Amino acid sequence: MPAIASLRRAALPAVLGLISLAVPVAAADLIMFEDPGCAWCVRWHAEVGDAYHLTAEGRRAPLMRRDISDGAPEGVTLRMRPSFTPTFVLVEQGAEVGRIEGYPGEDFFWPMLNALLDRLPDTAAARPAGG
Repeated sequence: MPAIASLRRAALPAVLGLISLAVPVAAADLIMFEDPGCAWCVRWHAEVGDAYHLTAEGRRAPLMRRDISDGAPEGVTLRMRPSFTPTFVLVEQGAEVGRIEGYPGEDFFWPMLNALLDRLPDTAAARPAGG
């Protein structure tokens, strides 16, 4: 039995090290505030949304969709309530990092999003697949 306990103690740091590789350094989310009648939201979903989760940006800041009338999710503090749709708010550990108000088209969205992601720690490894 002492040999098994010794093996467990020796293996624990290696297991914890592997687990830490799977967890991002900074937990971030991209909250999209939208409205059912928003034509720009529909355009974003058609041009970006279907593939967003497959991009480096989507892995770095997974998308959370919210109806604008619902406000911020529990545990999230925004600098101000979104007033039009779509509004994309980058949140890290429950606090707003920055936002994109409106959808300027795919060619502008990716650089604007990456400028927000650059404000997060350790974004170098998550550079664009989407643009």
